[in-house]
Amino acid sequence: MGAQDGRRVTSVDVAKRAGVSQSAVSRAFSRTASIAPATREKILRAAAELDYRPNRIPAIMLSGRSGMVGVVVGGLSNPFYASALEHLVCSLRDQGLQVLLVHVDDALTLDSALEQLLGYRIDAVVTALAIGSEVVAQALGTLRIPVICFNSRLTGPWISTVSSNNRAAGVTAAHLLRERGVACPAWLAGPLRNAASVARGEGFREGLGALAAGLVSLQGDDTYESGYEAVSTMLARGVRPDGMFCSNDMMACGAIDALRNRAGLCCPRDVVLLGYDNIPQGAWRAYDLTTFDQGVERLVGAACALLAEALADGAEPVSQSLVIGAELLERGSTGLV
Repeated sequence: MGAQDGRRVTSVDVAKRAGVSQSAVSRAFSRTASIAPATREKILRAAAELDYRPNRIPAIMLSGRSGMVGVVVGGLSNPFYASALEHLVCSLRDQGLQVLLVHVDDALTLDSALEQLLGYRIDAVVTALAIGSEVVAQALGTLRIPVICFNSRLTGPWISTVSSNNRAAGVTAAHLLRERGVACPAWLAGPLRNAASVARGEGFREGLGALAAGLVSLQGDDTYESGYEAVSTMLARGVRPDGMFCSNDMMACGAIDALRNRAGLCCPRDVVLLGYDNIPQGAWRAYDLTTFDQGVERLVGAACALLAEALADGAEPVSQSLVIGAELLERGSTGLV
């Protein structure tokens, strides 16, 4: 129940009901403040009885911090990003931070989100989008808040990045295809502005060695449909590679279906094929897709550790680049029985 006179219940009311000081009420609703568990429980019980909701504005005014992190997302049709977002939101919540979700139509770069971010009082930005230009990197730096990106090549003052070891994984993919006796490899790339895809492609070409001279290069946009279309177009031209590395699992699944539906080809008998991301769909029997697991929990854990360091009292601007190794998971599409 609320205050009897109909006014808004305050921390003073809760303090009286619980028989504690007003400052104890404030500590009870802080994740970081020190307070005896029994006292916290008594205060929370009194708050529930009074239907009290703490007002965050005074704390924001005193500390200069909102406790809010802007999480910028795009491309949530890809299960990998949806999984990463869930892990990230839960991890930020465990750090006592609130999430402001900002969705952008351009799922590749943070550039289009800049204007939206400027309109909110946030303490930090975390995003799976890369920074697309030095101009945007400089503009983000002027916000003077920590920015943590996944798979971005550009950093700067206040800006850090956590990346999968994309180039090394590309080399590993090439070596695997060579071990399987592939003579005519193909590379299905994501968008040119996708820094992770570019790095995977660079590593793949490096690992192919002499085979890179005959590499069949295809272009997709990270979606299932683009993988299907790119491979269908290739087959219509009469091109038949015997091995393929796809920049992500969504395109790899589209590629497998195109090989099967358009030409009656199957993996690994006709084409040894692998992807990247380890989405649940890739493990379906129809695909049995060999892939690279980026380790979402490790990526998110590293990002949250950087964020905690950057938000610590008295912290200097943090600018770091962390690389997390990706694990090769071999399945049937490359011949593992």
